[in-house]
Amino acid sequence: MSPVAVGIIGCFFLLALLFISQPVGFTLAIVGCVGFLAVMHNPQAAYHLMVTSTFDTFGKYDYTVIPLFVLMGQLAYHSGISKRLFQAAYDWLGFLPGGLNIATIGASAAFGAICGSGPATTATIAAVALPEMRERKYSMGLGAGAVAAGGGLGMLIPPSVVFIAYGIMTEQSPARLFIAGIVPGIFLALLFSGYILWTCARRPELGPAAPPVSWLQRWKSLLGVIETVVLFLLVIGGMFLGWFTPTEAAAVGAAGAMAIAIFRKRLTWKVLCRSIQETLRTSVMILIIIAGAMIFGRFLAVTGIPDGIAGTLTGLPLPGWCILAFILLFFVVMGTVVDALAMVLMTIPIFYPVILKLGYDPIWFGVMVVTVVQIGVLTPPVGLNAYVVSGMMRDVPLQKVFRGCIPFVGVLVVGAAILTVFPQIALWLPNLMLGK
Repeated sequence: MSPVAVGIIGCFFLLALLFISQPVGFTLAIVGCVGFLAVMHNPQAAYHLMVTSTFDTFGKYDYTVIPLFVLMGQLAYHSGISKRLFQAAYDWLGFLPGGLNIATIGASAAFGAICGSGPATTATIAAVALPEMRERKYSMGLGAGAVAAGGGLGMLIPPSVVFIAYGIMTEQSPARLFIAGIVPGIFLALLFSGYILWTCARRPELGPAAPPVSWLQRWKSLLGVIETVVLFLLVIGGMFLGWFTPTEAAAVGAAGAMAIAIFRKRLTWKVLCRSIQETLRTSVMILIIIAGAMIFGRFLAVTGIPDGIAGTLTGLPLPGWCILAFILLFFVVMGTVVDALAMVLMTIPIFYPVILKLGYDPIWFGVMVVTVVQIGVLTPPVGLNAYVVSGMMRDVPLQKVFRGCIPFVGVLVVGAAILTVFPQIALWLPNLMLGK
């Protein structure tokens, strides 16, 4: 059997195992190792691939950025930052039609700036926003969609775990990727807010406006977000100014989040142990997925499939934007059945050479990938953010949550199209701050 045929069979087996909800990291590793053995006919080489890829992933210094940023998010959550961000957003935006939903989007974007995980941002903001929506007689369908869509911004607004993985696999600067995600993240947040405002202005019963609060209360609410702004600027600004490497910036961020928790008198021994436990659980899960993706990527490399696909796609008598549209559509479809991080790690070895041959900027492509995979966290059957929201409001059917997410999927499609036509939305800030 030819290496290409083995590669195709391996990909089908991988998708079949993922479809029946097998663990992503182990599935990638097993299929990759068995496929590598089938191509090379060398058990020693397959064993060596499994061992070295796993050891290199868990022992690589660059990957320490992952647990440090995860720990920063955990400590920020337990210090009560999410509640203060939400209150400030609500004081400033609550008077608008659908103001509570718009405040949810704003708080999600702000919390994503110190969390880096879409599901974690969703769960954190949901715990604060959903009870308020229920109390104020908001439409829980629209509210659920706003929480799930806002949580997805945590994957785009730095620090982002998906950006870290993409940067490591493509050898692109994580700092440049982080900065490239800022403007698109704000842009999508504004699109979400614009849709909510338009919808609730037409149908006020979906999101009644709250009585405006005094300017004094608004300005006082900002005192609760100063620490978040300082922490974000310290981490991202420190990387921009060359004070820290990404790993050092993550350590500074974790230390800063711990200092905030101590200052707020929220850092008990129980909270510290819980934060470390969640950090370990999440980090090990991510690292196992990365190790599995490395093994699977080596398997694909020896089959020649990535180079074959790159040559085939770039040789098609089609303009580059058509091929790009096909690739992004593939990410959208696959995102409905595969976890976002796993999908990026699986497919980047295949499509990244195509993007380079077509002449597209790899930093912009990273932003586009993270943008379109947000669609997957809102749509069935995976729809991770939708499941998180459903778990937080068990009396609302999951079908209603997914229906509430559908309009925000449409907004994401519009946003992705605009970012495709105007790539400088993503590239302007990193080029300005770090040079071309």
